[in-house]
Amino acid sequence: MTEQQMPESFEAAIEKLEKIVTRLESGDVPLEEAIDLFQEGMRLSQYCSQKLEQVERRIEMLMEDENGLTRKAFAPLAEEKGDY
Repeated sequence: MTEQQMPESFEAAIEKLEKIVTRLESGDVPLEEAIDLFQEGMRLSQYCSQKLEQVERRIEMLMEDENGLTRKAFAPLAEEKGDY
């Protein structure tokens, strides 16, 4: 996968990333190919992370308060993001 060639969807990227991880974990990959696979995996990981961030920005939560239901933008908890 070149930098210009992105997966068709988030799901396709995850599937390809899983295949790369399986191949790398097998230990039966020559060093040069392992480096190429690792680099491709990093690009796919970054792509997936960006897609998830885009989705988080689009999600709204309905919160109930004393005035009824209100819309609130999605904001993950600090511990879910790793910010302790």
